[in-house]
Amino acid sequence: MDKSVLKELENEGYSLPESFDNEKTNKIAHHYKEILKLLEEDVNREGLKQTPVRFAKSIQFLTHGMHEDPVKILESSKFKEDYNHMLLVKDIEIYSMCEHHMLPFFGKAHVAYIPNGHITGLSKIARIVDVFARRLQVQERLTVQIRDCIHEAIQPLGVAVVIEARHLCMTMRGIQKQNSTITTSAFKGAFMKNPKTREEFMDLIGKKS
Repeated sequence: MDKSVLKELENEGYSLPESFDNEKTNKIAHHYKEILKLLEEDVNREGLKQTPVRFAKSIQFLTHGMHEDPVKILESSKFKEDYNHMLLVKDIEIYSMCEHHMLPFFGKAHVAYIPNGHITGLSKIARIVDVFARRLQVQERLTVQIRDCIHEAIQPLGVAVVIEARHLCMTMRGIQKQNSTITTSAFKGAFMKNPKTREEFMDLIGKKS
């Protein structure tokens, strides 16, 4: 990624780990190597020699959202605007890690808000979804965190969030139901108080682009 783009992201409170803390990486790699030994794997065979370090870097990337400030991201692109109709960003891809089994879950988020004198950059909505997803998560908490962040940052008339995701902890292990999808929702303000507003949102996300 271009350094100027990285600098811009950092100014907005968001950054991607282009380099990793060596001490932390070495410690994580050491422990993961011990896990592989407990699984009775040969940690010296060619395919596994660098796996502990790769894992250490991978898990830091997959959880880097813990160190980001999503409210700051939204506030960095906050503008006065006399618009008080629903604004919807749908089909935002999410990739996250279930904190219960350390397996991925992935899917799409649909996020809407009704401005109350201020709007935020459209890309920032997708960015905060990514910030919260790049943490050890449960889908229920992820949904509520996105809603509450938007409410705190721009104080809209209402916020709505729906997430549809598939969990590998359900498809690869345990119950092993391959086609199951989990849907969670969180509403605030007008979306909570006005059934017609909520129905309009649900209708819009149910339609194909």
